[in-house]
Amino acid sequence: MTRAKNAPVTRRRRKRRLALAKGFRGARSKLFRQATEAVDRSMRLATTHRKLKKREYRRLWIVRLSAACRAHDITYSRFIEGVSKSGIALDRKMLSEIAINDPDAFTAIVDQIKAKRA
Repeated sequence: MTRAKNAPVTRRRRKRRLALAKGFRGARSKLFRQATEAVDRSMRLATTHRKLKKREYRRLWIVRLSAACRAHDITYSRFIEGVSKSGIALDRKMLSEIAINDPDAFTAIVDQIKAKRA
């Protein structure tokens, strides 16, 4: 009797790995070993980049808030201090959205903070 090496399972495993490498350039999407290395690296970097994305968004919100605060003659650090002391329960994301989409509401928030500081 001939020896069976379980080819269907191997084929499925390789096809699954090559499917994950779809869209990669050249041999990285065609050859199994290079596809495996590329997919492993991309999975590792995907985890890292999910963390970095959070940092990038927070930096964006801070830059937006800083620009909006400067327009109202207050520094970003004094603004954040005032937000926490005034008991305003909005995070940087919401504050930056308000600063962009509703300048009147942001002015009201800044006025409330300035009144609390004075």
